[in-house]
Amino acid sequence: MKKGYLSIILHAHLPFVRHPEYDSFFEENWLFEAITECYLPLLNVLERLEKDRINYQLTLSLSPTLISMLCDALLQSRYLDFLHRQIELAEKEVIRTRNQPEYQKLARLYRRFFVKSCSDYQDRYQGDLVKQFKRHHSLGNLELITTAATHGYLPLLNTSETAVRNQIKVGIDTFKTHLGFAPTGFWLPECGYYPGLEDHLREVGIAYFFVDSHSLSSSDYSIKQTVYCAHRLNNGIAVFGRDPASSKQVWSAQEGYPGDSSYREYYRDIGFDLDLEYLGPYILDGITRIQTGIKYYRITGKDSEKELYDPKQAINQTFCHAQHFIQQKLEQIDTLTDETATPPIIVAPFDAELFGHWWFEGPFWLEHVLRLADNPAHGLTTTNCQTYLEQFEGGHVITPKASSWGEHGSSEYWINEKNDWIYPFLYKAQAQMEKLASDLSRLTVDNLQERTLNQAARSLLLAQASDWPFIMKSGTAVEYANKRITDHLARFNYLHDSIRKNRIDERYLIALETMDNLFPDINFRTFCPKKNNTAPY
Repeated sequence: MKKGYLSIILHAHLPFVRHPEYDSFFEENWLFEAITECYLPLLNVLERLEKDRINYQLTLSLSPTLISMLCDALLQSRYLDFLHRQIELAEKEVIRTRNQPEYQKLARLYRRFFVKSCSDYQDRYQGDLVKQFKRHHSLGNLELITTAATHGYLPLLNTSETAVRNQIKVGIDTFKTHLGFAPTGFWLPECGYYPGLEDHLREVGIAYFFVDSHSLSSSDYSIKQTVYCAHRLNNGIAVFGRDPASSKQVWSAQEGYPGDSSYREYYRDIGFDLDLEYLGPYILDGITRIQTGIKYYRITGKDSEKELYDPKQAINQTFCHAQHFIQQKLEQIDTLTDETATPPIIVAPFDAELFGHWWFEGPFWLEHVLRLADNPAHGLTTTNCQTYLEQFEGGHVITPKASSWGEHGSSEYWINEKNDWIYPFLYKAQAQMEKLASDLSRLTVDNLQERTLNQAARSLLLAQASDWPFIMKSGTAVEYANKRITDHLARFNYLHDSIRKNRIDERYLIALETMDNLFPDINFRTFCPKKNNTAPY
């Protein structure tokens, strides 16, 4: 029997959105929706697998910004307020649909869903989801890794080695602070790679990372010999390539599983269907229509009349699709073993938010896949990349090509006519931060100066987030993305000038520390160019 491995990686990331200066803020809903539809359902999946003693391996990448938000007391409190509003709206829907039994059946489903989410979050997990993921890591089934501090797109920050190094270092330090151990793997934001990036990863103890398949293409080896095994770079770090077939099966809007007509339609929501007067307390400013999470229809195509969602049919379909996925992986293994020296590994990375948010039934599909893979009768075993490396040495020594998993496999989604204006400002701020750190790192600074310098570093990291240029290109929430970039740069410039002029307004500094309160252990000295840096690494 031919043998191979499947490594599923879920990358959980959201930009840092926290606005204590307002009583409520719409973009904070990005986090609340992800907790409800993705992270809580994923924990439910892991607990059911644990209860049934399923032997599985799964990797979860938790971004530092997401970790910081999940652990934030203000956002935890606001999330419960969000859930209470969701429960109240679902209750109203149960009443409104009392003469429409098929709709009321779905309204009751949503009420149960929100009530369970509230119970799990508040009573079962005491609001600490990071602790729960750590528990599953300690059981040996879930491998936890991380990514760059604010998910900065590293190939475009590479005008400064210090910028890249700090995105990586601060990210890993944040992970270690909250999880209590160092990750062995690293998720490159947007799978963005450039030759030499591996040296920064090795510096902080990373053993492996991922790239898209085209990054490993080489005239010397076939795709089977490059994508489906581990490779070593010149410095000893391992690299794994993304399986194109798995991406097509799960990601593709045309051919992927989430587009099946049995599944829930994401875009058709009561927030766009019902009267504004009725929806007022539950939508943005009582006027602007938004997604509420209550959706009654299944996917039926753009030109077809929408049909009601059938949850049982959808769940049954996740099992069929999981069977198909496993069968496809077995067939891949059958053909791959003829061309790989070691048992092949199929690496299947996805955004975690696909499972539950965009694809409502996705967590059930994932659970079925992990259950079906736990079968000694076939040769497919789930694993994580660290375990695979411990069993099998890396294959060829290889230098990946510059790449991303974005459109056309390049950086063009993060630098184009809609967002290229930001980079001169980012580069200037980075140079100013390095000069500040270089000038002051060897001097004795007082507490107020130290806090100001550290806050300037936070503002710079936040401005470097890849999310904002991505949003500008995609055309969603563009106004907010523009504001976030300009606000963080303005805050950096203010703090920089305050230090240079020795005119620090502590009240304003406290306000910035309150708004942007992540990375509490950041040290501005690490922003010195390396040759002048006296801080420990």
